[in-house]
Amino acid sequence: MSILAALPVRVDNPAPYFRRQTVWFGILIFVSFCLAQRTAWPWLLTYPKAWILPAAPAVNGIFDWLVPLLTPPCAVISSMLGAALDACGFALRWMPWPATLAFFAVLGWRAQSWRLALFTAVALGYIVLAGYWQQGMNTLSMVTLAVPLAVTLGFLLGVGAHTSRHVRSVTLVALDLLQTVPAFAFLIPLLLLFGFGPIAGLVACVAYAIPPMVHCTMLGLARVPVSLLEVGGMAGCTRWQRFWHVVLPTARQQILTGVNQTTMASFSMVIMAAIIGGFNDVGWEVLDAMRKADFGHSLLSGLVIAVLAMVVDRITRGFAQPRHGSARQTRHDAVRVAAFLAVPVVGGALLHVAPASMARIDTLQGVVDPNALNTFVLDLVRAFSAPLDSLKVFVLYHFMLPLRIGLAAAVTPFTWGFAWTPQVSAFYAATTLVLAAWLTVNGRWGAGIVVLLGAALLLFGFNGFPWPAFIAVTAGLAWSVGGGRLAVPVTIGTSFVVTAGLYEPLGQSLYLCVLAVLICTFSGGLIGIAAAKSDRFSALLRPCCDTLQTMPQFIFLIPALMFFQVGELTGLIAIALYAIVPPIRYVEYGIKSVPADLVETSRQIGCTAWQRLIHVEFPVAKPEIVLGVNQTIMAALSMLPVAALVGTKDLGQQVYIGLSKADAGLGLVAGLSIAIVAMISDRIMRATVSRAGNSLD
Repeated sequence: MSILAALPVRVDNPAPYFRRQTVWFGILIFVSFCLAQRTAWPWLLTYPKAWILPAAPAVNGIFDWLVPLLTPPCAVISSMLGAALDACGFALRWMPWPATLAFFAVLGWRAQSWRLALFTAVALGYIVLAGYWQQGMNTLSMVTLAVPLAVTLGFLLGVGAHTSRHVRSVTLVALDLLQTVPAFAFLIPLLLLFGFGPIAGLVACVAYAIPPMVHCTMLGLARVPVSLLEVGGMAGCTRWQRFWHVVLPTARQQILTGVNQTTMASFSMVIMAAIIGGFNDVGWEVLDAMRKADFGHSLLSGLVIAVLAMVVDRITRGFAQPRHGSARQTRHDAVRVAAFLAVPVVGGALLHVAPASMARIDTLQGVVDPNALNTFVLDLVRAFSAPLDSLKVFVLYHFMLPLRIGLAAAVTPFTWGFAWTPQVSAFYAATTLVLAAWLTVNGRWGAGIVVLLGAALLLFGFNGFPWPAFIAVTAGLAWSVGGGRLAVPVTIGTSFVVTAGLYEPLGQSLYLCVLAVLICTFSGGLIGIAAAKSDRFSALLRPCCDTLQTMPQFIFLIPALMFFQVGELTGLIAIALYAIVPPIRYVEYGIKSVPADLVETSRQIGCTAWQRLIHVEFPVAKPEIVLGVNQTIMAALSMLPVAALVGTKDLGQQVYIGLSKADAGLGLVAGLSIAIVAMISDRIMRATVSRAGNSLD
């Protein structure tokens, strides 16, 4: 769960029933007027350039003043981090790969069991066979240096936020921005301050990995029982002693979980950091292979990142689990593990003394032939090119294009077999009005409004929906579920995105995200239901979900690029692959959390499995399911800048353009726009559930 899901939502009481009906009736009239005038007044669709706020030039002006002031201290920091990175990389590269493999296998055995040790050995063995050992160690050196820095800064910020209300308020706003602004956006100021090189990438990893540690530290400290604090005070402990000897041991497990999540965040940032890093690591190999359309190399190098992430994830997660036993037994285990760890270090030193033996061992590196894999992939793509092209055309013309430009423009005899005539428009409008009226008469006027607005959006598309109508609908939705306290910031945020001149890219982003969220919610929900009903299927599914969650975002572009080339469909597939895990996890968890006595009661009164699912389990699991949809939206939005690399023309593309031109204003304004959309979506969905008497926390 992200920090967004743990933040409180301050909302007013919902407006009275009649008042909400009146407001929405007014919004419908306004939307209808805007749609009717969209041809006569073109500025309703394209925000006039003369009205655009100079947000990007203002940000550039600030950076023009700020960069010369910060360059000298950043140069000192860069020198210190460069020396530390060189030392860390030298140590990892100095150790021969058999010694490093054995070292991590021992750590895996200590963290969990011999199964993890075996998995670690096999996983690192793959890196050797793939021929990416040196690049893998360079990546590991960056993560090894980034994690302690992020953990230290995150822990200090978490402690400060826990002890001071003012620090907490500032920290929560900063965490909101760090977790919702795309990583590409804050690569731009780092590029200006630290220049092109591995240090800028390292600082990006640190900045991106801080929020999980802050969140877990705050959560762990907040969960310390007050009774323990009182016992510490009665025992005569000073505030400092109570913190070190009472608070920290109690919050230890949650803090160690934060270390694990910080490590995973660092790995997920490695490939993005390679864009400004120019470092001979795995991230650079993935980017280079993708630019050359060398799918064999991109698959092999992408799996190296995933393998490293899974190994470190399982080891750190194992150490985060609570340990049982006396202090003496713990010390004895630590000495024994230290002795075991010394063996591979000594063995590595001996291998350096015998270079001939090391040369023979090194013949195992690069055994896997990427060219053979590349040939196999290309043959596979050629063999299935006809059905893949048919699928691509079908999805583009029957799903993506209607959402983007609307049914009125997308339906043609060439694509759908008939033309969208005035008679079809009349039938479409009549059907929509009849359905909305029927819902309203049956007391479901809210569903009727959704039908009317959805039909209008589907008819004209996201690109053809007037921006004043979009602001009005968004503000009305926020006011309906959260009152004025939610409606005011939502209106301001939406208006900022529009007045910054980004309404057209916003429409592109929304249509891609809506389609990806629908795909993920439907397919992920079905998979989650199956996992909740079958423990065996759940056990088989768990490592797949773990793999998808530990893979960096760039990796999801590779299979989509292989089969569908560059285009919006490739971006949609990559977004869906990245965002499908939350609905699976949350639907499974929600259904499994339904009280057993409630399920048994429904079974005794004769409910079928389908009736029990629809009328008992879904309603009870509603908060978890909505949170899963919420996290799916967050994941889809965070994937937009990555999907921009394969041709999408959305807010992510604006961020990427800003990065390529070192235009801090454009990149940060576009990144802030994505963050605003994410926060608006998050607040509205959590306020919706809070209205029903539930919480997403």
